[in-house]
Amino acid sequence: MIRAIRGAIQLDSDEREHLLKSTAELISKTLHANDIDNSDLISIIFTATPDITSEFPAMAARELGLGDVPLMCAVEINVDHAMPRVIRLMIHANTAKARGEIQHVYLRGAAALRLDLAQ
Repeated sequence: MIRAIRGAIQLDSDEREHLLKSTAELISKTLHANDIDNSDLISIIFTATPDITSEFPAMAARELGLGDVPLMCAVEINVDHAMPRVIRLMIHANTAKARGEIQHVYLRGAAALRLDLAQ
């Protein structure tokens, strides 16, 4: 079955190395929480708030060895009251897990985005 898995992380600052490390943490924790192997991945979509310009979040996935997985980055819509410096992802993966068993991962300040799902 194909499932979508959501996640987000808030950056402390828009610095390239911090973005790459934080995005890699988000990807790794999301895959681990859902027992997803790289071979189960279909695609990953990343969004970044408009205040993030130091690097593409997909670069972190490539550095984790996911270069053969289709990756896409987009800018999150610019809403006045939106939380700053947030990277979101949606992973599409093959898994036997039921929808209710999926663990969505919200880290650092981004946990406030989905208090009902945050770990």
